[in-house]
Amino acid sequence: MTAFLVVLVIVLFGVALWQLGKIFELSKSNTTDSSEQIANDKDNDINGWLMLMFVVFIYVLSIVCFYKWSKVFLPDAASEHGVDIDQLWLISMVLIFVVGIITQWLLHYFAFKYRGRKDQRATFYADNDKLEFIWTIIPVIVLAALILYGLFTWTDIMNVDPDEDPMVVELYAYQFDWRARYSGDDNVLGEANVRLIEGSNTLGVDVADPNAQDDKVVSELHLPLGRKVLFKMRSQDVLHSAYMPHFRAQMNCVPGMVTQFAFTPTITTEEMRLNDEMVAKVKDINSIRREKSKALEAKGDEALEPYEFDYLLLCNKICGNNHYNMQMKIIVETEAEFNAWLAEQGSVAETLNK
Repeated sequence: MTAFLVVLVIVLFGVALWQLGKIFELSKSNTTDSSEQIANDKDNDINGWLMLMFVVFIYVLSIVCFYKWSKVFLPDAASEHGVDIDQLWLISMVLIFVVGIITQWLLHYFAFKYRGRKDQRATFYADNDKLEFIWTIIPVIVLAALILYGLFTWTDIMNVDPDEDPMVVELYAYQFDWRARYSGDDNVLGEANVRLIEGSNTLGVDVADPNAQDDKVVSELHLPLGRKVLFKMRSQDVLHSAYMPHFRAQMNCVPGMVTQFAFTPTITTEEMRLNDEMVAKVKDINSIRREKSKALEAKGDEALEPYEFDYLLLCNKICGNNHYNMQMKIIVETEAEFNAWLAEQGSVAETLNK
């Protein structure tokens, strides 16, 4: 890949030098006839047809990409607010594609229709107030509607009703891993500070705080189905971003401050694994992995294990050289299963006193 980029840079540099040479040649004052450098009707016809061919190429390429890669789209949202996010995204994309398709066609068609000819001259308009008003006011109205729709959607998502009694969970980011801290029976997280990080106290929890005694630190995130979870997010070192694509959730984790995001899971891990779309995706992935395993085994290397779907917490900020591997497994399960799992986890006080 590096060699390809080097060759590409060299080629582009050569093209740039060639174009500069042509510019310097045109800029020289001489008495010779330089009409060969001026586009004639044949040149304009060729470029006009090329413009039409290019817009057709754009349309065909878009159709092929949708056909070939639509299977890698995310499945249905696994959170309550995710439905609203998907609706907003769909409306935005439909508008962008409709406007893009129309404007690209007009741009290339007009370049073809009004291509230069020796026997015709362009009509010059100093201004057209009506036309300028139309192409200004329509985008203003559409963009204002989209922005307002997005703001109301975002406000509904970010406003957490205390009456819902959301379960409070801390997501703690550090290079290059995650930890989760559950707030225990009191549903209140104890105080924490990076200056208190020492030994097994990897999150810097203040063990002197009574609210911290029943907190539980885990390396795998479990969420109960149908209950709102309020995530409090911290970072130990650099800027990270807690990204949970299947739940349509993302929030930056900023050193020195606490950010938050809340959502209600609506589809368990097992239910998502049985989703027809997800079954097809897993089948495709395992087919690719089997082919790669054959090549690995031929070299004497270990074969790849079969893939099984899991929700994941990812980092969506380039936070260092191992950023790509910064992830934590998320399991959505029934409340009974979640309570049983949580009861098995040791508290901060128990862990630090060992």
